[in-house]
Amino acid sequence: MIDSSPNLSLPAVIIGGGPAGLMAAEVLALAGIKVELFDAMPSVGRKFLLAGVGGMNITHAEPTAAFLGRYGERRDELAKLLHDFGAEQLRAWIHGLGIDTFVGSSGRVFPTDMKAAPLLRAWLKRLRELGVSLHTRSRWLGWNADGSLRIATAEGERAVNASATLLALGGGSWARLGSDGAWMPLLAARGVPLTALQPSNCGFEVAGWSPLFGAKFAGAPVKSCAIALDQQTPRLGEFVITASGVEGSLIYALSAPIREQINQHGTATIHLDLLPQKTAEQVETLLRKPRGSKSISNHLRSQLGLDGVRAGLLRELSDAATFAEPSVLAAAIKRLPLTLVRTRPLDEAISTAGGVPFEALSEALMLHQLPGVFCAGEMLDWEAPTGGYLLTACFASGRTAGLGMRDWLQARTK
Repeated sequence: MIDSSPNLSLPAVIIGGGPAGLMAAEVLALAGIKVELFDAMPSVGRKFLLAGVGGMNITHAEPTAAFLGRYGERRDELAKLLHDFGAEQLRAWIHGLGIDTFVGSSGRVFPTDMKAAPLLRAWLKRLRELGVSLHTRSRWLGWNADGSLRIATAEGERAVNASATLLALGGGSWARLGSDGAWMPLLAARGVPLTALQPSNCGFEVAGWSPLFGAKFAGAPVKSCAIALDQQTPRLGEFVITASGVEGSLIYALSAPIREQINQHGTATIHLDLLPQKTAEQVETLLRKPRGSKSISNHLRSQLGLDGVRAGLLRELSDAATFAEPSVLAAAIKRLPLTLVRTRPLDEAISTAGGVPFEALSEALMLHQLPGVFCAGEMLDWEAPTGGYLLTACFASGRTAGLGMRDWLQARTK
């Protein structure tokens, strides 16, 4: 346990017990450096555990070029972090904990039992054996005038002097699990340049569903659909109707460009292909078949298999005239416009964009403004879709920061 005195001097302090902080702790401990890790929550790895509910997608097995492309504008910066600890190295590291992995049909990588808890337990056991001290219910409050860290504990506030500090406090989503963005004003007060936090991998709101549509279909999954933004190639997948708009994996995959279009223009229009397995010509041909006394709804169902929530969307987003002409109706089925007006609140997002820009950091992830203070994980200004990319980059950034702290400390002892 840590010394109970209010003023402490430690070689390496890590603030935040998510994947980035824990990975840095392992790197330092393997180098023989004593590590004290503080986390505000009652236990570490809380968001990591929740991310594993329903299946722990740890990384992705796609080729490196495609993998790096998932990081968008920050591809080059993330490539440096992932060079020595990418998807393959992460899988090997997990295997070293005694946890097997497998590649799913989508290329996503999972622990064999699909669970996060056994992996975290094995990891924490290793860290404790390496001498890492974990202190929960210990919240970082910033710095004292002398540069020491302010740590609030159940026994009162302590001043901790650290030769090297890592901040791995997460982004601004899921505050109940510890990622509340409260560190933003603390860094700003020390002159660190920051980019505003924004939702990523998030849902979006429409101007308003009609009462009938919203009441009937909120919570309904829209399967076998494709979505395109602007003239980009449509993405195939599924999403979910919500009371206020849309969410789900297909929406998350496009969340960054949708959000940026809303930021620039006030709205963003996506186009739904309700029958991606058929061409517009095939759809029109089937629509032109005689329907006799059948209603248009029954005709859509019998000829195209279009019913339920997909038929509901067609009704919701089209006017009556659309249904009068097969060519117009076929065009709507293949490219149905849906206008989104805002993101859902930051705290609901799976992850966040914004935070500490890479330009404020050295290649070792040390802040130029605060020598000896490093940052890693979702605090950094990058984003990626779900599919294992978020976790992989968090692990890799924690490793880079840990190595940077090791080198910083070793240089100071020479």
